Amino acid sequence: MLPVKSFSRAKRRLGDAIGDDERQELAAAMVSDVLAALVPLVDEVIVVTAEPQAARRAEESGAAVVHDPEEAGQSAAAARGIEAALARGADRVLLVPGDCPAADSRELEGLLALEGGPPQVVIVPDRHGTGTNALLLAPPTAVPPSFGAGSLARHAALAWGAGATVRVRELPSLGLDVDTPADLAALRAALSLRAESASRTRAVLDRLVHAAA
Repeated sequence: MLPVKSFSRAKRRLGDAIGDDERQELAAAMVSDVLAALVPLVDEVIVVTAEPQAARRAEESGAAVVHDPEEAGQSAAAARGIEAALARGADRVLLVPGDCPAADSRELEGLLALEGGPPQVVIVPDRHGTGTNALLLAPPTAVPPSFGAGSLARHAALAWGAGATVRVRELPSLGLDVDTPADLAALRAALSLRAESASRTRAVLDRLVHAAA
């Protein structure tokens, strides 16, 4: 499940590192790369968004789209997606942000193959070790999504309080979300070592580098 913010509102914390048009182009490319990694691995991908371009790309990839008219944040969008997943009969969900374009299919397969009966919560931290970049919930209602600063500890506490098994699984490719110029630099460095990863995002970043040269 991917909660995707409208591209015009996305990545504002990148500040002056790239322009507005480039921010939107980068956001669109990252969503496309995350979809390309996820769609072959799971029964169904649900994209929760109010962004027409993201909805179109999702449908073209075979994903389902849930409209998010309020855009009240990642946690609210994830909750809306969980409702849709439950209506489809899902017994677990994997919440992944749309700004982790380096997501590696082998790492995702390993995450999805983790054994253990419900209730179970698996938390994938960001590269700083404090945020949540992916959340595997079995059942989908194991804990309410609570993304944002300090969310790793918050999700763990919610899971313990609910009596769920809690695992923290570090996946390098999923640790690379993009919120700040430093995150963007870390993604550039990682992609320079992974020639097969994130082709659409890589193309946008290459154009930005050439334009600045």
